[in-house]
Amino acid sequence: MRQTAIPYMQLRGGSSKGIYFQNTDLPADHDVRSAVLKWVVGAYGDPRQIDGLGGADPLTSKIAVVSPSVHAGCDIDFHFIQAMVGEDRLDDSPNCGNILAGVGAFALETGMMSIEGERAEISVFMANSQKKCDLIFELEDGLPVYEGDTKINGVMGTAAPVTCQYHELAGSLCGNLIPTGYICNEFDGVYVSCIDNGMPVVCLRAEDFGIDGTESPDELNKNEKLKKRIEAIRLQAGLAMGLADVSNMAVPKMCLVSKAINGGHISTRTFIPKVCHQAIGVLGAVSVATAALFENSAIHDLAEIPKGNVKTMRIEHPSGFFDVQLELNPNQKEIDILRAGVVRTTRLISSGEVYVPASVWDGQS
Repeated sequence: MRQTAIPYMQLRGGSSKGIYFQNTDLPADHDVRSAVLKWVVGAYGDPRQIDGLGGADPLTSKIAVVSPSVHAGCDIDFHFIQAMVGEDRLDDSPNCGNILAGVGAFALETGMMSIEGERAEISVFMANSQKKCDLIFELEDGLPVYEGDTKINGVMGTAAPVTCQYHELAGSLCGNLIPTGYICNEFDGVYVSCIDNGMPVVCLRAEDFGIDGTESPDELNKNEKLKKRIEAIRLQAGLAMGLADVSNMAVPKMCLVSKAINGGHISTRTFIPKVCHQAIGVLGAVSVATAALFENSAIHDLAEIPKGNVKTMRIEHPSGFFDVQLELNPNQKEIDILRAGVVRTTRLISSGEVYVPASVWDGQS
């Protein structure tokens, strides 16, 4: 039997890389679609992902499914899927702010949308969290501009900016900004802050684990005792956050926090969920910055908090930094974040057809 060809594009979104599909080019049946996407990335338990387009790393094993929006006030719908490296499964519980940055470009490159002028403003409905984000970027002849002067850590060179303005992120997956009901919880004798402002994250103090927070991801990934302690806390925190048993989920992310050492406002080492990340996820950075604002949080005293209702915070991570802007509601005494803004970049890398065995999907349903 011949293989089944499926149109795709591969884009770098922020500091990640993903395989982008139009929804109508994939099987409608959920189980068949899952089988197809595993073949696409080579996710059937092979950590090398030799037989697929995945890059054997969580940052390069990502999938975007895009379609014209069926939601009022939005232009396109975006469904994010994480292929779990070395495991025979996919996870669509989290969002991905990096892959989101390429969604607008994909919609224009495929002809899903057409926009005239020198600037695109595309409203995206994020299916994973049921939230909205506006993407703003430059155009030339109706297509995205990729070259520019914006530098983001984790990506070589510079590119044109994509401004991402998130709306109503609080409780994206857990239903509440502070899902446990308390800004500070104790698990296994360690004080933590559980937060969900776009991404469920458990913030922990690095010093409580006998480290100073400047260690490289390689060092931390070799520390089996540390990883075992963090995972034990993650399982308890997941239950407390209303996520049930998270042993097979990519959330919550675990973030070890310490004082900034390179001019930023706070320093991080993030486990997604069991491997230390070379950087920090977009929405993970938003959640960590949010947790730091609360005076009674486990990490507040580690952060330098800017004054004013618009707070731009530089989140340090192993490969550099990530800037997050939080706009607070001036009419509320309590912390009420109206919008979160970040700047990413994107680039179309390839387009064509990816093949899966006809025995997996014959392309007919």
